[in-house]
Amino acid sequence: MNILLFEDELVTQLYPITTGRPAFAISCGGYRLVELIRRFEAAIYGDVRPHLREITQLDFGLSSPPEIWEGRWLFVNARLVPSVGAVAILKELVEDQRNVLVRWNNHTAAAAMTFSTPVPRPRESLSEFLVRQCAEDHVEVLDRRLVLFEYPHEVVKYHMEILGENLADKIARGNYRQLSDGLFVADNVVLGDYLSVDSTAGPVVIESGARVGPFCHFQGPVLVGQNAKLIEQASLKDNVALGHTTKVGGEVEASIVEPYSNKQHHGFLGHSYLGSWVNLGAGTCNSDLKNTYGLVVMEYNGKRVPTGMQFMGCIIGDYTKTAVNTGIFTGKVIGVCCMVYGFVTTNVPSFTNYARLFGQMTELPVEVAIAGQQRMFLRRNVTQRPCHIQLIRDMYELTQGERRLANAPLVL
Repeated sequence: MNILLFEDELVTQLYPITTGRPAFAISCGGYRLVELIRRFEAAIYGDVRPHLREITQLDFGLSSPPEIWEGRWLFVNARLVPSVGAVAILKELVEDQRNVLVRWNNHTAAAAMTFSTPVPRPRESLSEFLVRQCAEDHVEVLDRRLVLFEYPHEVVKYHMEILGENLADKIARGNYRQLSDGLFVADNVVLGDYLSVDSTAGPVVIESGARVGPFCHFQGPVLVGQNAKLIEQASLKDNVALGHTTKVGGEVEASIVEPYSNKQHHGFLGHSYLGSWVNLGAGTCNSDLKNTYGLVVMEYNGKRVPTGMQFMGCIIGDYTKTAVNTGIFTGKVIGVCCMVYGFVTTNVPSFTNYARLFGQMTELPVEVAIAGQQRMFLRRNVTQRPCHIQLIRDMYELTQGERRLANAPLVL
């Protein structure tokens, strides 16, 4: 059995979340797709964009697919929402010995195929190959709910839908102690005094090595990642998932914080996604509700996209920093490697010094971003490898087009 996680042509539409990570490494609902796929007894490969191939090999142990394919293969779109329900459907496809295809919004979500004779690795895109192969072989198209991310805000949307079920799965599979109704902790967790836990809507799961300060409040479902640190009086409510080695304080609601990011001081973060190595300065707050109480419309590459969501905060890419008392307006997208000051009233292109309130917006030199990466890594005892440096350079080149759109008018 072989499994291939593949990125298709819509993966760049998920920028800045996928600017520096494979789509299968997006945290959503407390899991990443690659973690769930490892449950299969199979050889797993990754077909990703060229600038991510080395990191995919080093960090996830996934090499590019072999040149010759034979036997049973499961092809999984890397944009698949990582829910335990989706894994159950994938297992069904594997166990079904037929060749089958599942589509979502006219894009291939997954396919299971058996190659009775060796087939050369296709030079066309994998999506095109699967569609053509399935048409030639009259493969059955199944009606299954395998949902794909299409825009960044959907990571927050589906996170809120699946976190509760995913945490129930995590509890069932993990080694946790239930300290009180709905509070599950792993080994070596340090809990401060006077904690408040409300598990009415879902459990609170705290992974190993996490440290929780006194007077913290949890309103589940909530996930606190391995070796995370919660500052005293932190409040995590309604679908919060913190990655490993994060530091969080203040009020956080319905948000995802990827590993190594800091929101250590007071301030509000709601219905938002923070990439890795992000630092929010003290007093940084975002808005997740319009003054009109209307549905939020996001803007991606000059295109306005309705979210259908009344509550939607911000999307912040990897390595971005905000200054003290930064205010981020509803539904804004901030790219990778940005320095942000004042009020964020428009989207922020990657590699930008953004101080629009003060009439300043300049490009952040790539060498400055590399030096900042090195200092951050040293603080967390992470080795800065050549592939990390090259990733910064690649992201800079890939986001040139964003900075050409930087003179957009004020959008409230």
